[in-house]
Amino acid sequence: MKTTDYLVKSITKDGKFRAYAVNATQLVERAHEIHDTWSTASAALGRSLIGTLLLASAGLEGDSVMKVQIQGNGPVGYIVVDGNAHGTVKGYMGNPHVNLPANAKGKLDVAGAVGKQGTLSVTKMAPGNKTPYTGEVNLVSGELGDDFTYYLAQSEQIPSAVGLSVFVDTDDSIEVAGGFMIQVLPGASDEAISKLEKTLKDLPLVSEMLRDGDTPEDILKKIFGDDLKILDQMPVRYECDCSKQRFAHALESISTKDLKKLIDEDHHAETVCRFCGKKYEFSEEELQLLYDKKVADAEADKEIADQKDEGDQKPADQK
Repeated sequence: MKTTDYLVKSITKDGKFRAYAVNATQLVERAHEIHDTWSTASAALGRSLIGTLLLASAGLEGDSVMKVQIQGNGPVGYIVVDGNAHGTVKGYMGNPHVNLPANAKGKLDVAGAVGKQGTLSVTKMAPGNKTPYTGEVNLVSGELGDDFTYYLAQSEQIPSAVGLSVFVDTDDSIEVAGGFMIQVLPGASDEAISKLEKTLKDLPLVSEMLRDGDTPEDILKKIFGDDLKILDQMPVRYECDCSKQRFAHALESISTKDLKKLIDEDHHAETVCRFCGKKYEFSEEELQLLYDKKVADAEADKEIADQKDEGDQKPADQK
């Protein structure tokens, strides 16, 4: 099934709820192809990517970025996803080769793969801000939709409902993937919230609606009827922004001793991006340039520190 991935932002006409829905089928399929995920791991990583897309689209502005980290006690281990306000995400997991028996409902056992004990943390970083905001909550189910919902309620004090769904085909490819997020706005009455809760309880799975051909707009319409004002529609995609320059900076951050060891013993270095699998080779000459720069920077910093110490030690009448 060929689909177009995009996310819709909307608000109810009475201003009581903000609503988002996304079709992320190709995006999750791309993640599956990159990481060779098995069925249950595909669902876990896919839900994490979709949840981050929804959170980032609602909670970020401009060039701010978000990192979601899920650490459970299940066989997939950790899951890391980076996202931004422009509809792009990338992620990886500890063990992509997890395929568990179906759960009691006959669905992919995401909670079994992620684990029911652990944490979900969200870090937001604005350009130039050296003190990012991080919120963390304990996992409540491991199904991830519930866990993102709990995070929003506890860490950001936004009553919300998050639905995440990935349908994996028999050949392990992703047939459909998507989700929705509803946020309660100030002024919403208890009656309106109760009505929404009942609607969501009776709502089919997002994967079922997508397999029936529903669009993100259709999904939102099934929740709110015609009481919606569409605010924005944007494409979403799996995209990695890694580069050789970034890995060069990472190599510069290791100790001088370890960098010298790479030069003398290995005579080269190969780095691999965990988000996309792309490899970057550094020759002995390139490593030597990094080493020389690191040594020169260290000497310059020492000289500045020594000059400062001399200034601090002068008698008061010489200052």
